[in-house]
Amino acid sequence: MTSFLKMHGLGNDFAVFDGRVFPVPVNAAVARAIADRKRGIGCDQVIVMEKAQNGAAAFMRIFNADGSEVESCGNAARCVAWLLMAEHEKDQIDITTAAGTLSCSTAGEGEISVDMGLPKLDWREIPMSQAVDTASFVLPVTGFGGEYLKSAAAVSMGNPHCVLFVDDTRTIPLRELGPAIENHPWFPSRTNVEFVTQAGRDHLQMRVWERGAGVTLACGTGACAAAVAAAVRGVTARKTTVTLDGGDLQIEWRESDDHVVMTGPARFSFAGEADLGALVRQS
Repeated sequence: MTSFLKMHGLGNDFAVFDGRVFPVPVNAAVARAIADRKRGIGCDQVIVMEKAQNGAAAFMRIFNADGSEVESCGNAARCVAWLLMAEHEKDQIDITTAAGTLSCSTAGEGEISVDMGLPKLDWREIPMSQAVDTASFVLPVTGFGGEYLKSAAAVSMGNPHCVLFVDDTRTIPLRELGPAIENHPWFPSRTNVEFVTQAGRDHLQMRVWERGAGVTLACGTGACAAAVAAAVRGVTARKTTVTLDGGDLQIEWRESDDHVVMTGPARFSFAGEADLGALVRQS
């Protein structure tokens, strides 16, 4: 049996495994079985903490519900940071990911701030398959009207994001349009998809379709990408609140170094044990 912790950030939920001492054999098939909400533990992402090689508190591996391994996850970073800071009795720790090192610190009761690093705005770094002005472009998607797609932006926060500015996030056909954009040929590594409405000078409303996970209640890197795209367009200032289906994140695109800092909650749900082999066999 393998121990795990169930955690979430604004309802974006994770099964967290500690592989720093004894390896946890998670691959695509195992991750899909764990994430299955009918036969498995059930989660948006599977997280494996491993020993870091650069002096950081841990290396964080991230698997989406479809089994794909991805570069970064902001909500998971807050949850893992909360665990590690409690373990080390520190108010600041570093976590490494495939996208780089994240500096994390406490920010009040149950709140964690994560320095998500520099956003990338060049089309080659997103990556995209052709040159576009990533601040504003029209994304052609067969079978859907242009009203949803005329105001797109692209940002990488270590993982790719397509941000679409719309009049009302509540009217978006999220489950139909999300996968069409996620798998659009302009995004060779697929993409996360954010639908964003301006709710005030320093306030955005957002719904998200996550690459490899589908509709989720929150996406930390997506909120960062949306805030950057909005600031580039002059829609908001560089410090804004992003309201997702699961709650609020505070995002600041710092002027001093252009790093994006995300602040929000990390929550523990329960602890358990799972037979990973059995989960795979019955999936």
